[in-house]
Amino acid sequence: MCGNNMSTPLPAIVPAARKATAAVIFLHGLGDSGHGWAEAFAGIKIPHVKYICPHAPNMPVSLNMRMSMPSWFDIYGLSPEAEEDEAGIKRASDHIKALIEQEVKNGIPSHRIILGGFSQGGALSLYTALTTQQKLAGVLALSCWLPLRNSFPQASAGSANKDMHLLQCHGDADPLVPFSFGSRTAEKMKSLINPANVTFKSYHGLPHSACPEEMVDVKRFIEKQLPAIGDE
Repeated sequence: MCGNNMSTPLPAIVPAARKATAAVIFLHGLGDSGHGWAEAFAGIKIPHVKYICPHAPNMPVSLNMRMSMPSWFDIYGLSPEAEEDEAGIKRASDHIKALIEQEVKNGIPSHRIILGGFSQGGALSLYTALTTQQKLAGVLALSCWLPLRNSFPQASAGSANKDMHLLQCHGDADPLVPFSFGSRTAEKMKSLINPANVTFKSYHGLPHSACPEEMVDVKRFIEKQLPAIGDE
């Protein structure tokens, strides 16, 4: 492909084993890439589901002394009171909405797409799901928080996802994004979407990472929200 409008490489993709009738778009954390998560999903893949793991662009990150690294938006601090990169978050969210729209054009309706992510990527997936007009199958939010939380509920007034299903997972030994951030985010989400559809799971001794038990829960959530269609 020609063109240099985006320096970010194409997403890492785990294709469906047969015709893709559903998709998972999963966003990595700060400083990472989509490749590791694509490998993780390849280990739990479901035959009719396509997994798309995009890569964040490189940018200077204030939290890390302005060093340039893959990041969906700038992060100034990790405390609940830290200033947030509102313009960057909204710009990144628009990019993810465009990715969803691309899959719709490819033939997968938005209600057959789960959006998810880890850490910064999970934060972006929550924000995007709450502010998009695209009706999603659900959200996977791992070890993360809700960005721009004080802009809600106003920011989600026009959301198509008031009844979406959410699986939120968090390790209780997370030193980077404290467990309390996760649990408070889950409570906030219950005030923004149908609380019966919010599931918050904790993992004993898990730091800021994923674990096999969590990936089993992720697979079950995907199977439940994206069942095979008809005679697949």
